[in-house]
Amino acid sequence: MTVPRHVAIIMDGNNRWAKRHNLKDYAGHKAGVETIRGVLDEFQKAGVEIVTLFAFSSENWKRPSGEVTALMKLFSNYLDSEIRKLNQDGVRLRFIGRRDRLSKTLLKKMDYAEQATRANRRTSLNIALDYGGQWDIANAARQLAEEVARGERAPDSVTEEALAERLSTSHLPDPDLCIRTAGEHRLSNFLLWQLAYAEYYFCDALWPDFDAEQVQLALRSFADRERRFGGRLDTDQSDEDHERA
Repeated sequence: MTVPRHVAIIMDGNNRWAKRHNLKDYAGHKAGVETIRGVLDEFQKAGVEIVTLFAFSSENWKRPSGEVTALMKLFSNYLDSEIRKLNQDGVRLRFIGRRDRLSKTLLKKMDYAEQATRANRRTSLNIALDYGGQWDIANAARQLAEEVARGERAPDSVTEEALAERLSTSHLPDPDLCIRTAGEHRLSNFLLWQLAYAEYYFCDALWPDFDAEQVQLALRSFADRERRFGGRLDTDQSDEDHERA
C-alpha cells in the first residue's frame, strides 16, 4: 500500500464531541489532545514520516477568552507530559506559526521541547500554533520584498521556489495527504500554499473519535488515489491513442 510521507490534519469537532457527551468544552479539547498520541502511533506503524497538526489558528483568538486560556493550558500540559514519550518513540517536535502573541511561559516550554527532541529522526511532528496560511504567505512575500528593497534580490528573481523557501514549513516537504475530521469540507486557512497538490480526506468522525480504524480508512483512501500533479498518467495517453486509432 502506498503511504503518504507527510500527513497534515485539521483536528475538528472537539466542542461537538463534548456537547454530544454532555460535557464542558474543555473536556472535548482534552479528549482531542489525548487522541493525538494514538493517531501518531498509528501513523508511525504505517510508515508516515511527517505529521503536521493544526492545533490553534490565527482566527481562534476570536473565541471566548476562557476557552482560549483553557486551550493554552492544554498545550502547556501536553508539552509537560509528552516529551519523554516523544523521545522514546523517536519523534522530533517542532512548531510553526506566530510566536509574538504567545505567553513567555509557553514559549519557553516550546523552545525546550524543540531542543529536547531535535536529535530524533523516526518521525517529525509539527504543531501549527497561532498559524494562518494567509499570514504564512504574506510573511514570506514581505521577506522577499525587503530583500528587493535592500538591493539583495532582483524583482524578476522572485519565484514560487523563492517564496516557498521563506514559508514556515520550508524545512518540510509539502503534505501528500490532508485529513479533516467532523464533516467539514474546507481548509480554514491551513497551509494554503503547501496543500496545492495534496490529496484530501474528509470524514464525519469527530476528532476525539478519530481512532486506529479511522487512520486506516484515511490511508487506504490515499492509496487508492492516482496522483497527477497537474499532468496525466501514461494510461491516459494510451487510452486517447487507442480511441484515435
